[in-house]
Parts: sequence; structure tokens; C-alpha cells
Amino acid sequence: MFDIGFWEILVISVLALLILGPERLPGAIRSTMKTVRGVRNVASGFKQEVEHQLRVHELHENLKKAEQQGLNNLSPELEKSVDELKKAAESVQEPYKKQ
Repeated sequence: MFDIGFWEILVISVLALLILGPERLPGAIRSTMKTVRGVRNVASGFKQEVEHQLRVHELHENLKKAEQQGLNNLSPELEKSVDELKKAAESVQEPYKKQ
């Protein structure tokens, strides 16, 4: 993530110990780690959302190509996308069929 070596961490640790003191240092480390975890979780969620949106866009483009070809003689990639979309549509309609 960051390009920090051993010596940089050692200098930061010594400075933190001198500035904060031994009483407040553990609490500062915990709050820093909590913040780092939060930033990582936000970044991970953002990455997953972008990947999902790219996948949806790819499926949408493949569906457009398949419609232009009249859903006949499709390439294996387009057939896979169309089948995936059909399964998704069926799974969405399934709860409403039971009523």
C-alpha cells in the first residue's frame, strides 16, 4: 500500500513514543488501526461496486449485440451472456409466480 521501510517505521514509532508517551500510545495505535481498517473497507466496497457495474455494462453490451443479430447464430460469449440474463430474469420473477 505505502512504500514505508523498516527504518521509517522505526523513526515514526520513536517519535510517537516521545510525543504521546507510553500511556497514550496504545490508544493512538488502536484508533489509527481502526481508521486504516475503515478506509480499506470503503476502498474494497468501492472496488466491488465498480466491478459489478462493469459486469452489468458488459452484459448490457452483449445483449445489444445479440438483439442486433436477432438472437440467432450467436457467439459462445454472447450465448453465455444471454443465458445468464435469462436466468437472472427468471430468478427475479420466481417469487411472484408463487402467489
